[in-house]
Amino acid sequence: MTQPNVDDLVQSIANDTGAPRETVSAMVSQIWQAFSDGAQITDYLAVLVTKRVREDLLNQSRRNRH
Repeated sequence: MTQPNVDDLVQSIANDTGAPRETVSAMVSQIWQAFSDGAQITDYLAVLVTKRVREDLLNQSRRNRH
């Protein structure tokens, strides 16, 4: 399975969430590192990282509204 372009992931998440691209990029890098550390199977890493970043951004947005 080919790895997706991380820049494309960052841009997609930034567009969908309205978060600054720099913020999304930092989150993707941090979570990618955490998830890939010691991982033996990385086929779905992009999906898992994307899901976590979106969830984290949504949770931050909810906390900021209250």
